[in-house]
Amino acid sequence: MNNKNNQINEVKNLGKLPVWNLRDLYISKTDKNLTKDLNIIKSESSKFEKKYINNIKKLSAEELFKAITKLEEIDILMDKILSYAHLLVAEDGNNEKNKIFFQQMQETITNYASSIIFFTLELNQISDRSLIQLFKDQKLNIYKNWIINKRSFKPYQLDLKIEKILQDKSITSRSAWIRLFDDVIASLKFPFKKEQLTSAQIFNLLSDNKEATRKMAAKSVGEVLGTNIKIFSTITNTLAKDKSINDNWRKLPTPVSARNLSNVVEDDVVDSLVNSVVDSYPKLSHRYYSLKAKWFKKKYLMYWDRNAPLPFQSSKTYTWDQASNTVIDAYSEFNKDIGVIVKKFFDKKWIHSPVLEGKSPGAFAASTVASAHPFILVNFQGKARDVATLAHELGHGVHQYLAGKNQSHFNASTPLTLAETASVFGEMLTFKSILKQTDSKKERKALLANKVEDMLNTVVRQIAFFQFEKEIHNLRKNSELSIDKICSIWMDIQKNSLGPSIKYEDEYKYFWSYIPHFIHSPFYVYAYAFGDCLVNSLFNIYEKGFNDFENKYINLLKSGGSKKYDELLKPFNLDLSKKSFWKKGISVIENLIDELENL
Repeated sequence: MNNKNNQINEVKNLGKLPVWNLRDLYISKTDKNLTKDLNIIKSESSKFEKKYINNIKKLSAEELFKAITKLEEIDILMDKILSYAHLLVAEDGNNEKNKIFFQQMQETITNYASSIIFFTLELNQISDRSLIQLFKDQKLNIYKNWIINKRSFKPYQLDLKIEKILQDKSITSRSAWIRLFDDVIASLKFPFKKEQLTSAQIFNLLSDNKEATRKMAAKSVGEVLGTNIKIFSTITNTLAKDKSINDNWRKLPTPVSARNLSNVVEDDVVDSLVNSVVDSYPKLSHRYYSLKAKWFKKKYLMYWDRNAPLPFQSSKTYTWDQASNTVIDAYSEFNKDIGVIVKKFFDKKWIHSPVLEGKSPGAFAASTVASAHPFILVNFQGKARDVATLAHELGHGVHQYLAGKNQSHFNASTPLTLAETASVFGEMLTFKSILKQTDSKKERKALLANKVEDMLNTVVRQIAFFQFEKEIHNLRKNSELSIDKICSIWMDIQKNSLGPSIKYEDEYKYFWSYIPHFIHSPFYVYAYAFGDCLVNSLFNIYEKGFNDFENKYINLLKSGGSKKYDELLKPFNLDLSKKSFWKKGISVIENLIDELENL
């Protein structure tokens, strides 16, 4: 940590902020075990190809089981190496050696993985009738859901040669543009008074308690993004066209189809969620921001006031220890075993928390591999929102940890439909725990308002992001989009989603350009709204004393991706195919706004 960041942490009295230790993956970039694992990947991929190519259709159930377990062993080593390389860049994207190493690992592993692409293509050539017979074998049946998910892409797969070319070329197409975006974001400096701040530091000031500070920070963000908007526009246009070309070759019906297939969720379920949220804009975000403007004694809020601390809000700063204890206690109160897992992340330093130059902004949980454990990255600055973020990412961590310990590697990976469940549930546990401890009406009002804002950011804002992506990708199929056109789409959707009580200045039109999900994972964003509405329903039945809820919930986390989402939710009597389900989840937010109005 450099002196400047040391000073920031000392001024805020945050306490000692942990930095993860990646030794549980590899000791260093030159670790002999890493070289050994690369050689194993190379050798085993080649052997796998020689043994199984053109033979998958002929395999017995036991032989197919052995083939999948061998493939799994290779994939574990690939994931382990790529996780390590990715985490090195995440902790310091300005380190040239880390970036080169990450690129080398991506290129090397993509090259080796080319040998095993044939497997999924040949797996999909097995007839449905033969597969029913094969699944009678108990061992193979363990991979039933994984195989079915792979086969969902059957209508859209290409021949082996083209699949290999697409994978090999991804290094110099999609991956290269993503890398450029990450490099640009990591290197941006935002002038503020006499300092040059990182993106994490400047965005943190958008929730400062002084309006002048928020405005100055917002103007700085707008100016810097505006200065770099040509490169962000080129990256966005190129990635959207790259996706369009791939989708066109595969004959995928819509730009979002690939995401829905990989999430193992039907198009109409996603459409039902999106339509339900969009219909609810007036009674959610429009109503809340009108209320917030009244609290500030204003006719409307400027865009930099959207996440402003409320006039009646405590300006409490959480130390790292206070934040840790708050989250550990909330999880432990729900279930002691879950609390023990959460505590491990703190005790064993599986978390990287300080704000540092070159560090990835925002927050994430990286599942890595079961032989190690998940790692969590946050940019902790002592705010109540940082505590919520910590609780959120630890929910992911617990989910990944339990799935990794209880499922095979292929079955541990959770589809996006349920990936945000444990994170949002953990956030809600922490919120309810803090709320329970407060006696002050004023503080309760502030806590409720903060929760509503978080939910609006999770549900309304993410669905607005999804709508923005849909429009960009649909239009980009036919023509490159001008900067003005992208900005215009952004502004129209923002105004519609947030309502008339938020006003904008010209520079806000560039704020689409820093959002990493658009670049890294097209259409990922609806998973947040999906998770929030799902958790609202789950939490509702938990609080009503649903029979054996804890064990059913823990079993859901342990299941990872071994079953489809509707099967995993069956024990809770939840049916996501009904529009009424989403309305029930949305009504939880609506009821909190009702309570705020009454307070």
